[in-house]
Amino acid sequence: MKNKVQLITYPNSLGRSLKELRNVLEGPLSGLFDGGVHILPPFPSSGDRGFAPLTYLEIDPAFGEWSDLESIGRSHDILVDLMVNHISRQSEQFQDYLKKGPDSAYADLFITLSKVWSDGVPVQSDIDRIFLRRTLPYSEYQRKGHGPVRVWTTFGKTDPSEQIDVDIHSDIAKKMFEDVLRNFSESGVKTVRLDAVGYVNKKAGTSCFFLEPEIYEFLDWISALAEKYHLTLLPEVHADYHFQYALASRGYWIYDFILPYRIVEAIMLVRFDSLARYLTERPANQVTMLDCHDGLPIMPDLNGLVDPDAAQKIVDICLSRGCNVSKVYSNSHKSANGFDVHQIRGTIYSVLNENDDDYIIARAIQLFTPGVPQVYYVGLLAGTNQYQCAAQSGDGREINRYNYSVDEVNAALERDVVKRLIRLIRFRNGHPSFQGTFAVESVSESELTLIWTNSAEMSSLHINLLTKTALVSYSKGEKTERLVL
Repeated sequence: MKNKVQLITYPNSLGRSLKELRNVLEGPLSGLFDGGVHILPPFPSSGDRGFAPLTYLEIDPAFGEWSDLESIGRSHDILVDLMVNHISRQSEQFQDYLKKGPDSAYADLFITLSKVWSDGVPVQSDIDRIFLRRTLPYSEYQRKGHGPVRVWTTFGKTDPSEQIDVDIHSDIAKKMFEDVLRNFSESGVKTVRLDAVGYVNKKAGTSCFFLEPEIYEFLDWISALAEKYHLTLLPEVHADYHFQYALASRGYWIYDFILPYRIVEAIMLVRFDSLARYLTERPANQVTMLDCHDGLPIMPDLNGLVDPDAAQKIVDICLSRGCNVSKVYSNSHKSANGFDVHQIRGTIYSVLNENDDDYIIARAIQLFTPGVPQVYYVGLLAGTNQYQCAAQSGDGREINRYNYSVDEVNAALERDVVKRLIRLIRFRNGHPSFQGTFAVESVSESELTLIWTNSAEMSSLHINLLTKTALVSYSKGEKTERLVL
């Protein structure tokens, strides 16, 4: 992936369609996202805002068509999601299975409980070991003329779930994945995020999450397939950071789900010690983030890295600022004192109390951290918590998923805080020092300096949390100049 700033957005959130998104990218945001654009699922879906896909071979007509995505791809590298773990309950494949039962050509695509327990009867002690994302890891469905069947459903807010797990070992799944990756490549996609990849293997008596060596066998297989179609893969794993680092050590790009908490913690507590230490220890082959379409991760991403009592203080501050939280289901991922917050949900601008200086400090740290920076569209526009959206949908994540019209985008771009961020993004994309080496200099508990050097080129970010200032110094020819943030 390019060492430039990426945008992440829904297909209908910067303008109402892919066409309008392209116009925004090539108009007011021209030259801003040289690292590409992550378009969250634009495919027909029955739930979870695109993450319960009916098919990957079509674009939802509400967003446009393949030619619209291809048009964006001519000026920006495109990243899209492949939910390797599941497809929609309403998909052609699962509906055919419900109609024909074991006679369906797609019957082997799904994970009936007999594939996990030989008699098809779940064992409670096994379920207790599973990294659960809902109360039970399976749902029951009625098949016409064949009686009820229970199949694996890792995710889903409804019962039965809208998201049906896929048996990655089946020939039909392997063919489906190849058809999808081929189509992505032919449509101009450059990078594919493997959403929920940690859940793809199911085995009785285990957590059914990131099973080793099985996970590497699947990744090796799909990586070879991606290479065949000239695609880069980005595994998405929300779990104890050791799993992430294992992927990074094998050369995969990973998400830095630790960085957002460390930045927020530093600003709220006015102390850099934990962040400074983390910046010297982390792998560099990461996509850095500050906000996204879900929430700010805590458990299990930071298991063993944060004190639960200290984390609760951060959560309480965020709740006082109008945010909400999601919880972990599995007891194994709760702390000894019962702390169980999975993610803090709210816009990063609201998390930081809508303070422009704190917000720019947070973004400056993200953009100076080694890796590929990804900026969420709501964060780009310094959006605030949208309580009505969350209340109307019943999904707390919608607090940070507002859809902007083109006029609203243009109005937001006139705000001073957004202009400051855009200056910073353009600097991060353009200065050659970011192709070099990185160093951290802890000045004091409340001050931090991040430095990039590349031969004679240099840039540094000095932050003072007491004065709420961020100063960028950089080389320009033989001179050293400053960027006003």
